[in-house]
Amino acid sequence: MGLGCVPLFIFALLVSISSAEISNKIGVNYGQLGNNLPSPPKSVELIKSLKAKRVKIYDADPDILKSLKNTDIQVSIMVPNELIPNISKSQSLSDQWVHANVVPYYPDVKIRYLLVGNEILTNPDTGTWFNLVPAMLKIKASLKTHKIKKVKVGTPSALNVLESSFPPSNGTFRSDIAGPIIKPMLQFLNRTKSFFFIDAYTYFAWADNPQNINLDYALLKAQNITYTDPGTNLTYTNLFDQILDAVVFAMKRLGYPNIRIFVAETGWPSGGDIDQIGANIYNSATYNRNVVKKLTTKPTIGTPARPGWVIPAIIFALYNENQKPGPGTERHFGLLYPNGTEVYEIDLSGETPLSEYKKALPVPTNNEPYKGKVWCMVGEAANMSAVADALSYACSQGNKTCDAIQPGKKCYKPDSLFWHASYAFSSYWAQFKKIGGTCSFNGLATKTPKDPSFGHCKFPSVTL
Repeated sequence: MGLGCVPLFIFALLVSISSAEISNKIGVNYGQLGNNLPSPPKSVELIKSLKAKRVKIYDADPDILKSLKNTDIQVSIMVPNELIPNISKSQSLSDQWVHANVVPYYPDVKIRYLLVGNEILTNPDTGTWFNLVPAMLKIKASLKTHKIKKVKVGTPSALNVLESSFPPSNGTFRSDIAGPIIKPMLQFLNRTKSFFFIDAYTYFAWADNPQNINLDYALLKAQNITYTDPGTNLTYTNLFDQILDAVVFAMKRLGYPNIRIFVAETGWPSGGDIDQIGANIYNSATYNRNVVKKLTTKPTIGTPARPGWVIPAIIFALYNENQKPGPGTERHFGLLYPNGTEVYEIDLSGETPLSEYKKALPVPTNNEPYKGKVWCMVGEAANMSAVADALSYACSQGNKTCDAIQPGKKCYKPDSLFWHASYAFSSYWAQFKKIGGTCSFNGLATKTPKDPSFGHCKFPSVTL
């Protein structure tokens, strides 16, 4: 009996040593799509103030990397999407990229992850899908050539790489990528002991289906709500675990049950357009604080399918970035405003108990869908040169979109680019929303419930 315990003891020791190699420290994604963001040195100081122990950047910006020298922050850098096809075909080009973007900083900068592209498999293939894994292989070989051993190579995927994610045990990769791309990728990740990097947002899953997904369940704050997977009898207490385990079962289905997961992005927007449900400071703070608490708790919690496994994670994002395209939520994921002040209190080390956050969070007012009229206007900080181009686009779509702002017509005066473009945006959206038209115009537009009409000029609206 005593001797029989020895292998178990050794096994437990090996598990603990293996887990110790992977830090459960939380990081922050440092995006730069803003024209009003602090300098890299100031940004690194702000990252430290959040007690982040990791940072991910979406390129290999030399100013940022220089600012990260001699810090204890683990760094993830990225090969831009557009370089993947060429790197996949040329070991020499891959070697040059690593020589230029890694060698000058390593090991003074704790570069630990080199990500090849960002969400490559999300959009329709433009010739890059099948270059992805060959490029990862070349980059790994380049690191080896330069005797850089501590850097793991991977690529972040959005959740839509899954064809099915519910219930989690039914997790399955999309049929168009499972065999030709995901399987060789998993083989590479398994062989190199790297991670499957996943961007896991409960916000989008909940916002798409708020009638059937409980908000507290998505925010990791549900007390008495559980879901039992009929395929495994595993019980879930939050949507975050469901998402991660769907990826676990999808990998298992392809023959790779033990590849570690790294949450490359997760977060919740603190603001958005008027028709974007649940995007508010209260929910953002609640979600991010709860994710940090879950992932930094000791002993490690893991997920129902992988109890006790460490899940490294990076919160999105450092700043609200005013030049991100798309709906308003895209510009409101930051933990900080561009002036460096916090959107709400958060400690990414997980050492601050939830009860010790002192400032009261504003009561949410948009957890139910907005109902009423909405207009589409030029946004506050919009680049007016780009607005002029967007005005031309809206008016070129026909259907008398811009008749009212022609000289002598009811909405011609005031003769300003702001008012003409705002009318055109509202008119375009009102006419084309049913066939996919949006109030975005590459982030130049914003939605408002306040009727901008004046005098004889009536702005078209959309009723939600």
